[in-house]
Amino acid sequence: MSEDNKKIGKYFYATGRRKSAVAKVRLYQDAKEKEILINEKNYKGYFANNNVLIEKVYSPVKLLNLENKFKISVKVNGGGPNGQAEAIRLGIARALLVLDEKYKKELRASSYLTRDPRKVERKKPGLKKARRAPQWKKR
Repeated sequence: MSEDNKKIGKYFYATGRRKSAVAKVRLYQDAKEKEILINEKNYKGYFANNNVLIEKVYSPVKLLNLENKFKISVKVNGGGPNGQAEAIRLGIARALLVLDEKYKKELRASSYLTRDPRKVERKKPGLKKARRAPQWKKR
């Protein structure tokens, strides 16, 4: 268990990353209200009714049939909506793993524990973008 993923006090903590998005996830077992809050907003409101992103965030909980068992609080910043949703999904999956190691096989099989390392490639000098060269003209 790395220093990013550990049990602290009354909650389980994990970090998820994707592109430039970073999600810090806290999983509370003993909370009265069972919901997912992202930056102090309900997750359905945060993603403005984009069903694909809502499903992406909720998928690790749904896979393990743990709906309405936890309060999940997430602080996320950086990146766009899709990168944030995938960072949150990874963070929730890692927090569930900290909660109970027996979930590892199912989460791994659905590739929710795999961090996607792809990032935007930097622009190189003399090129218009990372790999796009200026148009070449013979005459």
